[in-house]
Amino acid sequence: MVDRLLKALNLDEKSESIQKIQLAHRLKIIDFWKIENSSHVLEVGCGQGETTVALAYTVGSDGAVCGIDIASPDYGAPETLGQARDRILQSEFGDIIQMHFNFNITKDSLPFDESEFDSIVLSHCLWYLSSYDELIEVLTNLKRYGKRLCIAEWNPHISLPEQVPHYQAATIQAICEMFTHSDTSNIKTMFFPSQIENALQESGWTIERTGSTYSPEMQDGLWEVSTVTSTYPQKINSDSLMPQKLKNLLLSQINVLEAAAEIKPMATFCVTAIR
Repeated sequence: MVDRLLKALNLDEKSESIQKIQLAHRLKIIDFWKIENSSHVLEVGCGQGETTVALAYTVGSDGAVCGIDIASPDYGAPETLGQARDRILQSEFGDIIQMHFNFNITKDSLPFDESEFDSIVLSHCLWYLSSYDELIEVLTNLKRYGKRLCIAEWNPHISLPEQVPHYQAATIQAICEMFTHSDTSNIKTMFFPSQIENALQESGWTIERTGSTYSPEMQDGLWEVSTVTSTYPQKINSDSLMPQKLKNLLLSQINVLEAAAEIKPMATFCVTAIR
């Protein structure tokens, strides 16, 4: 199964070893969501398409997957979103996948019919949002396009000591976003499971099922720690809005991160809701 998806992504050998773990994680999430064969799925925040391809495999040749993202097709490195889309559309799943960029669902009217999709998916993209109010707006706007919502996001409730560095790195990024907004930051707002559940209820969705998955092989904790330790000291020191006392605290936390002996990812909170 995963090998078929890797072939569709058409990656080099080094990238394949990374994406094999990422795809297995996404298939685990999709299994929790219980996406059905032949479904029509809208994926919000599709990025470079890992979840998109996993969804296409799940819905099969009689289904359809449409991925949208706020970023432009030339965003991303070393490969842009547009380049990733072109590879995916040439794969065996290309006939049932669409991927569109430059779509802001809080501002743009999406070119879809009312209730066009069986499921709407948001996979590891909520932390890119700028605020809780924006989360409410996104969830409210999506109600017109589908009857079922499927969400997966990192769960900051830590159960293992080796997950703490991932949590700390995410927290540092979220705090820095309070002072200087960055288009390239991986984390703008951290949402805990209770906040996601509250946002669903406030926006008119009825929670169907909640749970958690854990993929200890995932590299995201390592990536976030590496990003913070390598680039955030300079960002913090050059931030003219941040109080010096807070700068000192964050820089001390980064020093602790640099000494982390073992880093594992946080678990993933999963939820489905119906309109």
